[in-house]
Amino acid sequence: MSDDNERLELHQFPYSHYNEKVRWALDFKNVPHRRISYLPGPHMTALRKLAGTSATPVLRVGGVVVAGSAEIIDVLEGQYPEPPLYPADPVQRRAALDLQAYFDEDVAPAVRRALFAELLLEPAYLCRLFASEKPLLTRLAYRAMQPAIRPAMRHMMKIDSEHLGTARHTIRAALDRVATQAGPGGYLVGEHFSIADLAAAALLAPACGPSHPDMELPRPRPARIEAWLAEWADHPGTLWVRSIYEKHRPRRVLPLRAAAD
Repeated sequence: MSDDNERLELHQFPYSHYNEKVRWALDFKNVPHRRISYLPGPHMTALRKLAGTSATPVLRVGGVVVAGSAEIIDVLEGQYPEPPLYPADPVQRRAALDLQAYFDEDVAPAVRRALFAELLLEPAYLCRLFASEKPLLTRLAYRAMQPAIRPAMRHMMKIDSEHLGTARHTIRAALDRVATQAGPGGYLVGEHFSIADLAAAALLAPACGPSHPDMELPRPRPARIEAWLAEWADHPGTLWVRSIYEKHRPRRVLPLRAAAD
């Protein structure tokens, strides 16, 4: 796939934890790529045309399009095996992939639901997160669209009192799990960093505020966003997430990044 490096594109949302999984895998494997960022809501038409889905992330390599963070990382692991994210031992590999599935299917939607319950009450900050790379007119138009977009996002993410209580319980349970399951070396499966650690740390990152430019929410932050981060700040699982970021999340900026118009 070396000839395809110049055409490798990650279609994403900034600050999104599902997209962060793939950004992390690409950077960990030192794979050059472009990042094409979309606005939540208006993104649907373009992504459905590209990949037949409205969900990010989507990776395009030449004429091949792959959707979904787990599917994309599986392709990357096959094409760029070093350094590995899958344990060599079959039992450990199964355990690591099962943990990824748990965080993908149970934890990540809960984190998104609980965080967006706060972000949707801060439309100016929400626009800043997702539209900061866009031209001024695009930013202004997106801000004006917020009253129409917010109800649809609430419905899509099931942001209501019943689901929000469950979401916070799920987040705390996931933080408890990483804090208790991490072994003597700090890893969830075996003695080395793997997809289990990457998935857990990336998908919990919006609650844990790791110090990395791809996921650290920009300052100044509204009071309710500071309160959101403070809610989890002292949990041992949050300390684990930050430690994994510090040890294993590359901080360099790779070439060939771009924002969608």
